[in-house]
Amino acid sequence: MPAPRRMVRRTARRTGRRMYRRQQAMNAASQAASQEPAASAPPPEVQASVDPQEQLKKLGELHEQGVLTDEEFAAAKARLVGRDA
Repeated sequence: MPAPRRMVRRTARRTGRRMYRRQQAMNAASQAASQEPAASAPPPEVQASVDPQEQLKKLGELHEQGVLTDEEFAAAKARLVGRDA
């Protein structure tokens, strides 16, 4: 098989995998959001107990896995850092 065909096939396979992982992450987030009660918000002390460093670590893992693009990672990181400032 000529080299260009292999490159196209490999690129298509990688793109398909990335899209699949991103869709799975979005579905999981959607399901988690739909299972939470809409009328009641968690108490403020629960919201404050979320560790920003842990969230940043999770964002980094998602970025390394290819679930988040560079732009999505940068935007999420900026929101997280901006919230703590």
